[in-house]
Amino acid sequence: MFRMIFKRLFFLILLVFMVSSCGSKKKVTSRKSTHKTENKRGDRTPAPAKPVDAVVRARPTGSYADIVEQYISEYSEIAMEEMRIYKIPASITLAQGILESGAGRGELTRRANNHFGIKCHDWEGDKVYHDDDRSQECFRKYNDPKYSYRDHSLFLSERRRYADLFELDIDDYEAWAKGLRSAGYATDRLYPRKLIDMIERYQLNQFDEEVLGKKSRRRERSSEIADASSNPGFKTYTVEKGDTLYSISKRFNTTVEMLQEVNNLRSNDISIGQRLKVNPANNEF
Repeated sequence: MFRMIFKRLFFLILLVFMVSSCGSKKKVTSRKSTHKTENKRGDRTPAPAKPVDAVVRARPTGSYADIVEQYISEYSEIAMEEMRIYKIPASITLAQGILESGAGRGELTRRANNHFGIKCHDWEGDKVYHDDDRSQECFRKYNDPKYSYRDHSLFLSERRRYADLFELDIDDYEAWAKGLRSAGYATDRLYPRKLIDMIERYQLNQFDEEVLGKKSRRRERSSEIADASSNPGFKTYTVEKGDTLYSISKRFNTTVEMLQEVNNLRSNDISIGQRLKVNPANNEF
């Protein structure tokens, strides 16, 4: 009898212990769930703001020749004004702007209005970062392209190593192109030739002449063009693969401008098989 009572008491104690254990586990589970919720709330920190980049200008479209002509039309007045103030040939400034900015198509130019690839150095103004010789180099950013042109003028006129340039004739664009390379503006040994070809191809020296008050070469050629067009001995040339107006002008000792006006061309675009009038005095085929 005593044993039976003892067994029942033992089982009762065991049952109470088991019920107590189950309740304890439920409380632990609840705490874990609460702890996870608190962690999630604690992790809700605001994300860092993304850096605001410069407004990117639209990329110019059309043929390269048309884009260059558009660039010249847009920035020639600024280049001439810089020439009047700082005595740097407008032709040189424009040619450099076209080459350095890709005629306004370059990413740095469209992001930062930086037409001459001038890096930060001691710059305290706005900046952008752009891959160049090294990844994410610092470049100057301007609110308007005209400030890029002004900074280019200051860059050349205020640095001692470019002082010899200002001893050259202001209308001698060939000497200026070679002088820039000699002074260390560019490491490309073909840089002077590229500038000179750009100036001659698009007749950029006419802007130098305008600033200096000389008779524009465009006006000087007008009577010559009229005479050539009415000449019964005028020759024609058939465009071949690889030809450009510039290469044809060099071959026949004339200019791109002459070929455009005589042939009523609105751009430098030509096609294989197209027949062009050329100066009869230069009839070597």
